[in-house]
Amino acid sequence: MMQTLTAGKAVVLFLCLYGCEIWSLILREERRLRVFENRVLRRIFGPKTEEVKGEWRKLHNEELHDPYSSPNIVRVIKWRRMRWAGQVAPMGENRVVSRVLVGKPEGKTNWKTQG
Repeated sequence: MMQTLTAGKAVVLFLCLYGCEIWSLILREERRLRVFENRVLRRIFGPKTEEVKGEWRKLHNEELHDPYSSPNIVRVIKWRRMRWAGQVAPMGENRVVSRVLVGKPEGKTNWKTQG
């Protein structure tokens, strides 16, 4: 079971978090990522039988995260952003990635007229 969980979690993180270092997350997006992660974990673990009644039920969020000690998807994103910032900061202000880090894009963009 742990091999399935490890493989599933690795594939999901690899596919979902590509380029997450430059994302600007708002609380709504963080919540959506947590919901997605819980949905994937529920699919991996499957339902659980109640010991008293013998009925099937979905796993609660706490039960999903107890079997393994890896951080949730939002913590992984924040950790990767901090690691990326630590690599970009010493590069100097004239590099493009440095401008992305501090949020100073060049040129003028009017999002309403583009499309």
